[in-house]
Amino acid sequence: MTIHEATRQYEAWLGRCTLLVKTDLSLKHREMAGGLFPFLRATFYRWMQLWPAVCSDLAKAPSVLAVGDLHVENFGTWRDSEGRLIWGINDFDEAYRMPYTVDLVRLAVSARLAIKGDHLAVMARDACDAILEGYRAGLKSGGRPFVLSEEHVWLRKIAAGKERDPVLFWKKMKALRPARGPVPVSAVKVIEHLMPEPGLSYRLVRRVSGLGSLGRQRFVALADWRGGQVAREAKALVPSACLWANNGKGSDTILYQTVLDQAVRCRDPFVHFQGGWIVRRLSPYCSRIELASLPRQRDEYRLLHAMGWETANVHLGSKPAVKAVLRDLDKRSSAWLRSATKAMAKASIKDWEAWTRG
Repeated sequence: MTIHEATRQYEAWLGRCTLLVKTDLSLKHREMAGGLFPFLRATFYRWMQLWPAVCSDLAKAPSVLAVGDLHVENFGTWRDSEGRLIWGINDFDEAYRMPYTVDLVRLAVSARLAIKGDHLAVMARDACDAILEGYRAGLKSGGRPFVLSEEHVWLRKIAAGKERDPVLFWKKMKALRPARGPVPVSAVKVIEHLMPEPGLSYRLVRRVSGLGSLGRQRFVALADWRGGQVAREAKALVPSACLWANNGKGSDTILYQTVLDQAVRCRDPFVHFQGGWIVRRLSPYCSRIELASLPRQRDEYRLLHAMGWETANVHLGSKPAVKAVLRDLDKRSSAWLRSATKAMAKASIKDWEAWTRG
């Protein structure tokens, strides 16, 4: 099956799961042609088609409740119930039970493609080693969230880039276009439930964001509240693309909330899955961190090590599988992640070249 056929079939399946925004899908297709890194971000469904064949040995590794669509731009910050700034994985749309190796290889491939696109300056082999070292250390330690207060000053500097300036953030929010046409009652209900107080007047807008989820409905409510702006977002969720890639065999349960509940993490109290929507607070420091917004001075090896550790924080939510994962890691060669990353990157590049020709 070609990348074009896979995309048509996946989007047909997606359209049976939820209402699609066709203009956003067209934008997604253009973004996929724009570069290797955005192509990877947009095509987790294709990744899960290719994975069993390209990495057949790794596909037999112990399974955990994994992120699935993991990449170097799937990290961000939020405030926990104590108001502390936390850094970690930002999105679990594709969460599913799968081999732990899927998350590590996909994260490493995203780093390799980001390096190829001049978004990261570290060597590809060093990126793989940093991710694997961080992951192994996180598992063995029992995990620990990244609280950006007394510790991780270097990471706090990365999280507080110029692009996250409150004035710029709210300017972008105010420029969003009003939502047109009927808005699902279920979306309105979950948004209003998360507002700081009942009966608050708000403006409902559409937000075009992300790549993997581009094409699904996404609404944001903007309101003035006690001297400042507040924003709440509802995004439609569907079962993981793993289900589609496996020809419908498996569970269709959406596991977003389960990951949040089980991972070693300081929860964002404003993120909930309800009625088919993931709803969250948006603010300058409650959002994803893009590579383009990273400061010029940064320790990329250390950052990738932290990404590997945070991946372990999520996998530790599958407690019964942790010992099996560590045993599996111990029996593999030191270069297994480099080899798998190179193979999956090659397959992704081949698909991207075919997509751009098409």
